[in-house]
Amino acid sequence: MKKYIVVVCFFLLTVGAKAQDMSRYFIDIPDRLLPQLEAEWRKDLVDLYKEGKEARLQNLIGGESSIEKLTDDYLLLRSSSRGTVEMKLLPLVNNTHIICMITTVDGPVADSRIDFFTTEWTPLEASGLYTPVTGEWFRKENITPDEEGEYYLKRLDMDLIRYTLSSDNQTLTAHYTTPLYLSREEREKVLPYLKNEPKIYSWNKSLFK
Repeated sequence: MKKYIVVVCFFLLTVGAKAQDMSRYFIDIPDRLLPQLEAEWRKDLVDLYKEGKEARLQNLIGGESSIEKLTDDYLLLRSSSRGTVEMKLLPLVNNTHIICMITTVDGPVADSRIDFFTTEWTPLEASGLYTPVTGEWFRKENITPDEEGEYYLKRLDMDLIRYTLSSDNQTLTAHYTTPLYLSREEREKVLPYLKNEPKIYSWNKSLFK
C-alpha cells in the first residue's frame, strides 16, 4: 500500500511539473500588466500561434501585437511597433515556479524593466531575485581614458539597459544601450573604453547571479 501511495504521489508531481504552460499564464495575465490586449485577444493569439498561423492582431492602442515565439516556459510578444514583452517560467528549489517578465520600449533607444510574479500573478520583490547592472560594469578595466576619453565617458550619464531572456535556457542577458543614445561621433570616441560583450546572469533556482 505504501509503495502504491509513493507511486501515485510521484505521478502527481510529474504531471504537475509538466502542466506548466506559458500560454495559460499569458492568457491569465492581469489586464493592468498588458492593457493593450484583452484576455480574449490573448487567447486568440495563442490559438493562432499553435495552429501554425501568423499570430498577429490589432490591439487597443491602435497598433498591432504579435506572438513571435511561444514554448512551454517562454513567450516573446511584440506588444507594439516599439515594444516587446518577454516572459519566462523559472523553477524554484521546491518544484514550484515564478514568472520573470521583461518589458522593453524603444524610445528611441531600447530600455527594459524587469518584474517578477508568482504563477498567480502576485508581484514579487525584484531586488531579492537579481541585481541590476550599471553602466560602470561595461567599462573596460585595463584602459585608463585620456582627458578626451573621460569627457565622452561622462556623456554616458544614464543607464539604459536592454534585458533579454533565453528561450533555450535560464539565462538573462543585459545589453548596454546608452552609447546608442549618443551621436555617431561621440559613440566612436567612447566605444574603445567599453566592453564588447553583454553581462549574462544564470538562474540558480533562487535568483539570477
